[in-house]
Amino acid sequence: MTDTLEAGRHKHEYLLKIEGLKKYFVTSTDFFGRKKEFVKAVDGINLYVKKGETLGIVGESGCGKSTTGSTILRLLEPTEGSIIFEGKDLTRLPDREMQKIRKDIQMVFQDPFSSLNPRMRVFDIIAEPLRTHKAAKGKELETIIYDLMETVGLDRSFAKRFPHEFSGGQRQRIGIARALALKPKLIICDEPVSALDVSIQAQILNLLIDLQKKFNLTYVFIAHGIPAMKYISDRIAVMYMGEVVEMALKEDLFNDTLHPYTKGLISAVPVPDPTLRNRKNKIYIQDDIPLQLGDSTGCKFYSRCPFSQEMCKEVRPLLREVSQDHFVSCHFPLSQQN
Repeated sequence: MTDTLEAGRHKHEYLLKIEGLKKYFVTSTDFFGRKKEFVKAVDGINLYVKKGETLGIVGESGCGKSTTGSTILRLLEPTEGSIIFEGKDLTRLPDREMQKIRKDIQMVFQDPFSSLNPRMRVFDIIAEPLRTHKAAKGKELETIIYDLMETVGLDRSFAKRFPHEFSGGQRQRIGIARALALKPKLIICDEPVSALDVSIQAQILNLLIDLQKKFNLTYVFIAHGIPAMKYISDRIAVMYMGEVVEMALKEDLFNDTLHPYTKGLISAVPVPDPTLRNRKNKIYIQDDIPLQLGDSTGCKFYSRCPFSQEMCKEVRPLLREVSQDHFVSCHFPLSQQN
């Protein structure tokens, strides 16, 4: 798919480029301790992220999107593939070099409580990356911390408090301030609003958008909620069972949906106005996502797809560009069935 991505690039400058990324987890070994079965959490995906944009990664729980985010940062070591950040392949860097790169790539985690050390005060939580990388100390450190707190909407007086004294939204603001401390170029947001109330979700999303404009940030935004993804993303990649099945600009993805799985995700979003519901244009996905073990042939969505044919069971579709910057992995895209 690398050549296909190059065709869709149109000379845009990549900040991050992922090629053939795989992450397998061993589930069983044989008598001699050799790896026998794997869960293919990420199974050969290709992605690119341009400077200043937000690439959304969406899919059901268990599709591999969070594993992708952790593997980009090498919190999980990839099984195979390359992760190229500003021309450097992160999979080939020694730990010392990777430590330096982490100043430019930070992460906002899903759970705003478990991701914060309960024994550390807010000031020390935000200061930790600065101290680890010896980026500031003394009065300069204090100035940076208090400025960051104000930037994310936290009062300076909160600096001496502990995480358990805050609401979920406030804790997530602390996590965002910590991610901003080293002035990163790329922030991976791993479902940063899924654990928050709906009204608080909107506040955090607006904060992320404002910060992106202010600091010229680039985001990889991971979520399973379509509304949040539609609100914040510039381009969206849809993942299913460790693979990218569709990728396009946000407008193209929603206005000209090509993959049945993508259409099913969109159809699952509740519509409050009954006069706007059109069941004829909806696709309802049955059953749960199956566990992917070992090798398989054919389309992974075959057993759940309402349009599957015999070819889908036998031949695995490749991600291909069907229109400008619109990629799909399907033998029979929806637009060709109309």
